[in-house]
Amino acid sequence: MKYEISKEGKITILKLHGRKLDSTVAPELKAEFLVLCKPKTTSKLIIDMKEVQFCDSSGLSALLIADRTMRQHGGMVHLVHVHDKVTDLMRITQLDRMFTINKKVEDALKA
Repeated sequence: MKYEISKEGKITILKLHGRKLDSTVAPELKAEFLVLCKPKTTSKLIIDMKEVQFCDSSGLSALLIADRTMRQHGGMVHLVHVHDKVTDLMRITQLDRMFTINKKVEDALKA
């Protein structure tokens, strides 16, 4: 999966480029999350999912790795631009309770 990373102080914004967040891209994304979610470099990780229209259990697992890693050092993960189908999956699995979901990156930056 292609993605771009930008930083604003201790806030990291990861913009995902691709329609699917599934088992074909989840391992690479998990590894990237472990690098990005270091306590001294990132206090808030914003994942921009504007292009992601499909997510499976492997994709959710990758997002959970990011969340768990950030929470270990008091950080937070914000998801933005989450597609309706992905939101539905998160509601079914009750993961919508774990993540802070914002409509826009600007909202996540202010939160």
